[in-house]
Amino acid sequence: MSTTTATTTGAGLEGVVAGESEICYIDGSAGILSYRGYNIHTLAEHATFEEVIWLLWKGTLPKQSELEQLKADLFANYGIAPEVTTFLQANIKASPMDVLRTAVSMLSLYDPSAKDMSPEANQKKATKLMSQTSTIVTTFGRLRAGQAVVAPDASLSFAGNFLYCLTGKKPDNIMEHVFDVALILHADHELNASTFAARVTAATLSDIYSSVTSAIGALKGPLHGGANEDVIKLLLQVGSADKAVEKVHEMLANKIKIPGMGHRVYRTDDPRASHLRVMSEELGKSTGHEELYLMSKRVEETVRSEKRLNANVDFYSASTYYSLGIPIDLFTPIFAVSRMSGWTAHVLEQYHNNRLIRPRAEYKGNPDGMKWIEMSDR
Repeated sequence: MSTTTATTTGAGLEGVVAGESEICYIDGSAGILSYRGYNIHTLAEHATFEEVIWLLWKGTLPKQSELEQLKADLFANYGIAPEVTTFLQANIKASPMDVLRTAVSMLSLYDPSAKDMSPEANQKKATKLMSQTSTIVTTFGRLRAGQAVVAPDASLSFAGNFLYCLTGKKPDNIMEHVFDVALILHADHELNASTFAARVTAATLSDIYSSVTSAIGALKGPLHGGANEDVIKLLLQVGSADKAVEKVHEMLANKIKIPGMGHRVYRTDDPRASHLRVMSEELGKSTGHEELYLMSKRVEETVRSEKRLNANVDFYSASTYYSLGIPIDLFTPIFAVSRMSGWTAHVLEQYHNNRLIRPRAEYKGNPDGMKWIEMSDR
């Protein structure tokens, strides 16, 4: 056993560089987020989610032929095994994240190439995971509502198909675009807890299904993926902008954390929040939920004034998803649908240049030399 001690420590690994990656860059002081060198603002304004998936996986923007092939591959892999659908039907009263975690793990049982660790097989499995994770969430949403499962439409984008298969209605151009951008904004965020969990599992050379199941388990925790659910519950509870401000003051006085505010990495505006703020307003006006945006704005202004905290990606995604007609407890599973692109990109990168991830701990107890105490003397 090595006696080498760690030279850098931090609670929660804060500030610790735990590995190398070419996928995502963050400058928290300057408020910069980029995927493969493309600023998140550039991608939000110009890219489609399918282009971002390719970018995360391959490192370049796709050519037209490559994009069309990716779209075709994603569409061809939406189907899930009947046994997975049966599981979803049998657990319609369970927590959506519990169901998603288990169902994604089940996918490996029905993939003939599950044990094939070649780069080609893992790339195909990444494509399956993108499409089938979406299908799991939409199918579960339909089944528990007592509705028929909706088959995807080849004419729709990945974002459009998710909304169509969940609601049974083809989204208008605004809804499809807004959700497409939301998926882009959530696609990756460097070594966040869930992505790190995926890479730790992949580093043992476990399969990609196990790796992303680890990620979903981490995302399920309320300190990671569930903040936007808490945001919308808060807004719906207070009901008006003035009451929202009163509630914020009450929560701050009682030292209760305001969901969706502040971020471990960013010391300025979360660059993703700036897009979601605009989309929340536009979508709110078009769907009759403008009051949710107005409440959100007042909460954000109050917290920034009182605590100097800025809204993060979860804050305005709450009102955006609600305006899209998405059930509240599916907000976090949707996070997983988007982040599957980043998780799989990181797993593929880990496999490409693998080294077992095995950090050290700064031991705080008595290091050695304790004398044995006989049972009669304890």
